[in-house]
Amino acid sequence: MIELAILFAPAFAAAVAGLFQKPLGDRLCMALTTGLVLLAAGLSLYVFADLTWGGGQDRVIAIAPFVDVAGFTSNWSIRIDTLSAVMLVVVTSVSALVHVYSIGYMAQDPHRARFFSFLSLFTFAMLALVTANDFLQMFFGWEGVGLASYLLIGFWYHKPSANDAAIKAFVTNRVGDVGFALGIMACYLAYGTIAFDKLFAAIAANPHAGFHFEFLRAMGIHAALNAPALEVIGVLLFIGAMGKSAQLFLHVWLPDAMEGPTPVSALIHAATMVTAGVFMVCRVSPIYELAPFAAGMITITGAATALFAATVGLAQNDIKRVVAYSTCSQLGYMFFAAGVGAYGVAMFHLFTHAFFKALLFLGAGSVIHGLHHEQDMRQMGAVRRAMPLTWAAMLIGTLALIGFGLPGTSIGFAGFFSKDAAIEAAYAAGASGRFGGQFAFWASIAAAFLTSFYSWRLLFMTFEGKFRGAAHGNGHGHEQVHGHNDHAAHAEAAHAPALAAGAAPAHESPLVMLLPLGVLAFGATFAGMAFAGLFVGAGAPGFWNGALALAHGEAAHGHHEVPVWVVWAPLVVTLVGFVLAFLIYGLRAGVGAWIAKATGPLNAFLVHKWYFDEIYHVVWVNGAKGLGDLLWKGGDKRLIDGLGPHGAVAAMRLGARNLRRAQTGYLYHYSFLMLLAVVAFGAFALWTTGRLGG
Repeated sequence: MIELAILFAPAFAAAVAGLFQKPLGDRLCMALTTGLVLLAAGLSLYVFADLTWGGGQDRVIAIAPFVDVAGFTSNWSIRIDTLSAVMLVVVTSVSALVHVYSIGYMAQDPHRARFFSFLSLFTFAMLALVTANDFLQMFFGWEGVGLASYLLIGFWYHKPSANDAAIKAFVTNRVGDVGFALGIMACYLAYGTIAFDKLFAAIAANPHAGFHFEFLRAMGIHAALNAPALEVIGVLLFIGAMGKSAQLFLHVWLPDAMEGPTPVSALIHAATMVTAGVFMVCRVSPIYELAPFAAGMITITGAATALFAATVGLAQNDIKRVVAYSTCSQLGYMFFAAGVGAYGVAMFHLFTHAFFKALLFLGAGSVIHGLHHEQDMRQMGAVRRAMPLTWAAMLIGTLALIGFGLPGTSIGFAGFFSKDAAIEAAYAAGASGRFGGQFAFWASIAAAFLTSFYSWRLLFMTFEGKFRGAAHGNGHGHEQVHGHNDHAAHAEAAHAPALAAGAAPAHESPLVMLLPLGVLAFGATFAGMAFAGLFVGAGAPGFWNGALALAHGEAAHGHHEVPVWVVWAPLVVTLVGFVLAFLIYGLRAGVGAWIAKATGPLNAFLVHKWYFDEIYHVVWVNGAKGLGDLLWKGGDKRLIDGLGPHGAVAAMRLGARNLRRAQTGYLYHYSFLMLLAVVAFGAFALWTTGRLGG
């Protein structure tokens, strides 16, 4: 069946490439994994088209029993509805393009087969997640993408920074996963099922179920003994989403994920891991429709993340980290849209974001490749003349990211339709009194301004002006991991034509890397125009067909429902951001560096990402180390070992030492002791005889 082929083709490719890479060789493994993921992408497009235009019906395809223990059952099934079909297209299409791109980007890596195996494993895990019919299968895919991300981020495992980043991502996500697991357990405890259809039916029948914490009464606490079940479930599930989708406080792993190869960044940030949390919130939208506190928490957290990440993006100099923080910010837009009940808008932004964010990451990878693995934008400049196609792709990605378009028309890049819809949804929600709506609106406007500024800053620093770096960059450790040879690089430079003053020593990427950029650029340009009417327009109810809760409607998908100034505000702040970036970074060299120096403390605050890493290190890392030392040295060594085995041994040694002192070796000492013993024994015998006689 088509659905089985979509799900298991990447799994088969991952297994074959991973287990048989030596006999098959790198080229065959790369061809196999890429071909099967392309097949999955083609079949996914067919499934989406069939559901959308071909009259196809929602369906659940049972594969096999998964768990059957003590009355609890979970079957491995594939759930096909509009929501999962959209995610199938996003995951497989971006993954397929990343596979193709990686053929060129990883051409010099000695472990290409392993890399492609991990990419396909990642794809399979994400497909298992988005086609899940219950929480257990979703959790399987959820943990699968966590495992695969660990393997991919730490792919260059001989680099300590890559190992640290992989561990950081894995541990941070485990924090969120505890909340997700508890949320799943709470669903079963409250409603007796974790299958989505049965769960939603049970919720509709009993929306006011609660948890009664009777154990608190035994502890003398008589207040707050009851809690609405849906609020508890909603908060716990969102904690899981916060970790997987890098929301504020659990976001710290995302920028460090840049230690993996650039195609990994595109896959994680555009189509798979970071979108899992948004998808999960939309999948369980019936819960959040009846849990206003949990929905408000999503709104506030998403808006705060959008603004926070945008501020940090202002001061980053690593080209991949700038794009990474834009991902974090855009995820915030998706979450606050879902928080105010605009689930279709959230999914629309997820859909368009996949195109332009993958385009930006792969474009950044093309720049890095063309500049001999230089990533610091301060060492770039004048790249446009050497890499015009990459520049054009990055320009399209930037215009889509900032949401450039003409309000009131159907003309605009992909982000214009989805991002503006999220902003308008937040305003409409705030105007109707929904908690967090007003904050989300103003935070999103501020984030839109900052996004425009740092996006144009990236373009100006990278592609315009004069080249500011060394002949072949410093490599940041990537040159070695790609297997590049210094002698060959110098020989290539020696035979290259002389460069004009200020020109960048860059070269355009090969065709196998440029083709995916072209496809993604097409999507970043036209995806919004093509699908806005389905995702958030008048056709949304029929398109989603019950896959999303649309009880509130997509409150602000039409411009006529909000004031005119709200419609134009995003474009205005975007243009202001462009003008400021041009004045500082495009018009005259050195102004940006002067401002960074003049705003020392503020610049340091942003460069260090609000000092989250440093605070977490002091509080959690050092705190955990201190607690471990206390339990080890104080509890284990001194208390347990001191009173236990070590204490018993010490007591025996002390007793033996005292007994040893009595063994002097002198005869008169032993005779004296014998005399004392005889006297004591005789006295005892006389005393005993006297008592018996008396």
